[in-house]
Amino acid sequence: MNRFVCFLLLASCGHTLSANPTLLSETVWSDGAEDFGGYSGLELSDDGMHFTTITDRGIWVTTGDLVRKDGVITGVTNTQEVSFPRPDGKLGERWADSEGLAIAPDGTIFVSTEGGRHRVFEFPAGAAKAIPLPRHPDFPKLQANSSLEALAIGPDGALYTIPERSGRMTTPFPVYRYKDGAWDIPFRIPRVGEHLVSGADVGPDNQLYILERDFTGIGFKSRVRRSNLDGSGETTILDTSNGTHDNLEGISVWRDPMGHIRITMISDDNFNFFQQTQIVEYQIDD
Repeated sequence: MNRFVCFLLLASCGHTLSANPTLLSETVWSDGAEDFGGYSGLELSDDGMHFTTITDRGIWVTTGDLVRKDGVITGVTNTQEVSFPRPDGKLGERWADSEGLAIAPDGTIFVSTEGGRHRVFEFPAGAAKAIPLPRHPDFPKLQANSSLEALAIGPDGALYTIPERSGRMTTPFPVYRYKDGAWDIPFRIPRVGEHLVSGADVGPDNQLYILERDFTGIGFKSRVRRSNLDGSGETTILDTSNGTHDNLEGISVWRDPMGHIRITMISDDNFNFFQQTQIVEYQIDD
């Protein structure tokens, strides 16, 4: 099923940051299908040409190609939807509020959810049903609709997931790691201001990139922080002003042919007519 791009906007935005981000494109992706939208996770291929995104309305993914001109996104094409069966093998639209997405080198897909039992599911290639991973003891106590929002996979295959909310404003966000069949909390990241976690990815520089957003009532602010995989060296590399972008929730970090880090993000339109599905891309020069 092909989808199309309505228009392409290039805009400037204000940030306070410790890197030098350049906005390359802000593409509005639109489609008339009833199930279009609600995209919460994003993964790109190593060359930035192929994408996988996940909707929060049940668990299914959309794959497709990004059309680029001189490296800049100008459109979306060749999209397909794939549904994943529930752990009981049945298909169901709303069996989990899927939010985070991570894909291993062998093609295994991992999805984190903030509905139901707050957990991470594994989908090996060709699997007949979802495989639920064990849960950390904290997961049942996480806040409904604000739990495992972000998911990333490290170079050693370890999974990292972060809840949307940490609890109190002074409570840092725990970073849960699934490695060798068990969960631990290798570090926590400080909660800064009103921003909440909305996505994560491990970049080609083996650093953890965390996407955050703040809904101000009249728009969204977006922020990207990154750190080493032990939590050290944290820095803010993108901090947008209110209304610069829509509700950015999915993030994928990759390296372009010129050696620059690119951060590609997708917005969740919450299936609202007054919001947009945007694919936003920045180049980061340290």
